[in-house]
Amino acid sequence: MTLLALAAAKAMMASGAFVLPVAKAVDRVLGPRGCCLTFHRTAPAEQWERLPNRDFYVDVDFLDRFLGYVLDQGWDIVTISEALRRAASAEPSGRYVNFSIDDCYRDTCELLVPVFRRHKVPVTLFVTTGIPDGTLPLWAAGLEDTLRHRGHVTVDDERIALSSDEQRRAVFAQVVSRWDGPQAADRYAALCAANAIDIEAMHWKHAISWDMLEGLAADPLVEIGAHTVSHARISSLSSEDALRELAGARLRLNERLGIDVRHFAFPYGRAADCGPRDFALARQAGFASAATTRKGLVKAGQDAFSIPRNTMNGAHRTLAAMELHLTGFSGTAAKVMGRV
Repeated sequence: MTLLALAAAKAMMASGAFVLPVAKAVDRVLGPRGCCLTFHRTAPAEQWERLPNRDFYVDVDFLDRFLGYVLDQGWDIVTISEALRRAASAEPSGRYVNFSIDDCYRDTCELLVPVFRRHKVPVTLFVTTGIPDGTLPLWAAGLEDTLRHRGHVTVDDERIALSSDEQRRAVFAQVVSRWDGPQAADRYAALCAANAIDIEAMHWKHAISWDMLEGLAADPLVEIGAHTVSHARISSLSSEDALRELAGARLRLNERLGIDVRHFAFPYGRAADCGPRDFALARQAGFASAATTRKGLVKAGQDAFSIPRNTMNGAHRTLAAMELHLTGFSGTAAKVMGRV
């Protein structure tokens, strides 16, 4: 049954002829609501097809098209602060969307924020402070970059010839599956050594810098929130260590950027990654809200410390796929399939 539901959902994503008319009808029934959408990286359309980890990126041309579509359909694009204000209001709040970017890489500054500026709408950046501090190894980005630009690579003492984009995607997936966990940084360091990669230069090729963040923090269209110090899975930590990740990220951003960071997003963010203890810790750390990646809509009375967000998978480059989020269908399907 689960496999059938998943297959049906994928078919619907591809069928704008079916989804878009239905979405317009559903809009009239659902009425006022909010939808939070999140993703990580952006890439030029001409590069997207060749990326070994392309689902992690939203095609910048599609993002531009989707922002125009959302505005044309009468949705307001808002900050997390405004979304929470509307959810708490006793008055009808219309339909509103928040876009948030987790982690934050160099392309956040160079490619992504300029798209929002062109449309004159806000965007929320949830920053993992270990990235601009240079303390968090960006091993997945470095691995992907290496696979993308080389004809062969030595990984875990195995020399692999790379002959196609499809093969590069397969190798990336296999290596990530082996590495994912506390040993990833050491394995990545070994890869850099084996392939004569300057690990520091590779970091700053992909990382956002504090200088970039200072410029973004001064932009009235940019709302900055925290996403831990080291991108830790908060539920796996002791209360003391978890609070250090939350409060440490907020303090670092406040001090470095001269702002008051009020909002937080949990890394990973599904039911197994954050729960009641962690929501309470976010409050204790001084945040006014905490966002998850549990799919669903923001409705009146939304709990500010378990905000649902719908992940924009880079492969779903259709308005129909996005309407499944805007109408709440993807959240309902996720619950049915136990993917929360």
